[in-house]
Amino acid sequence: MGKIKVDKKNRIHKSVEKHGIMFNKNFGQHILKNPAIITGMVDKASVYPSDIVLEIGPGTGNLTAKLLEKGKRVLAYEIDVRLVGELEKRFLSTPYHSKLEIKVGDVLKSELPFFNICVANIPYQISSPLIFKLLLHRPFFRCAVLMVQKEFAYRLIAKPGEKLYCRLSINTQLLARVDILMKVGKNNFKPPPKVDSNVVRIEPKNPPPDINFKEWDGFTRIVFIRKNKQLSALFKQTAVIAVLEKNYRSYASLNNIALPPGFDMLEKINSVLTEVNANNLRARTMDVDDFLKVLEAFNRQGIHFS
Repeated sequence: MGKIKVDKKNRIHKSVEKHGIMFNKNFGQHILKNPAIITGMVDKASVYPSDIVLEIGPGTGNLTAKLLEKGKRVLAYEIDVRLVGELEKRFLSTPYHSKLEIKVGDVLKSELPFFNICVANIPYQISSPLIFKLLLHRPFFRCAVLMVQKEFAYRLIAKPGEKLYCRLSINTQLLARVDILMKVGKNNFKPPPKVDSNVVRIEPKNPPPDINFKEWDGFTRIVFIRKNKQLSALFKQTAVIAVLEKNYRSYASLNNIALPPGFDMLEKINSVLTEVNANNLRARTMDVDDFLKVLEAFNRQGIHFS
């Protein structure tokens, strides 16, 4: 008898095999099976009876059930239409059916409605864009309690000078306070992922810092290209100079500023770095205040990053 070929991208979760559900690894479907961890996540989130809770990737509804017990309403975003049917069946004949609203589709492409709190075992491959979608969402929510990969969690809280410190660290810390709440071994999931996880609590800063986030994003993208390089070396790169000069010429034109003969963009960039003693700074050791100081100095001189 020939061997049956198995699609490695799909694994059958034994507890729902009878329903014909095959978990799709392309969607990051790793179902949390440990009820103690589920209860712990909900408890750490301090869900109130008046809360509208956002959940992303509810899967078979184990976390959803606990959230429905605690909150006023649950908005659950699910991209896999097969699991949507299972979720609807699971809660159809329960008192919680009227409290659950299932949104079918990609949460990253959706306009999020109002919610007070977010609790989710999120698909790992969307962790970074989802967190920033949440942090830029208005009106503000109280907090998000999220299951993420272990290394990703430590990148969120990494400090200047640490190995894992990166653009994700600084961007998150600009907009929020992050705490690691608990460690979760990979064997608490079906199918088990390749790495362990952590539950993190993310609390948006309210009010947020008074900056243009597009400017901030453009600036940090440049300085983290080579986080160990001095800023003076980074801003000597031809491609960087070309982008900033194009932006500056647009700014000058809009503000009726005449450029002097022989205008030198590199010279202008260096004058800004010198003004704030930033020539020898490196992204890997700069904190939020350092980044803000340098960005504001550039912007004051009409040098923009977006």
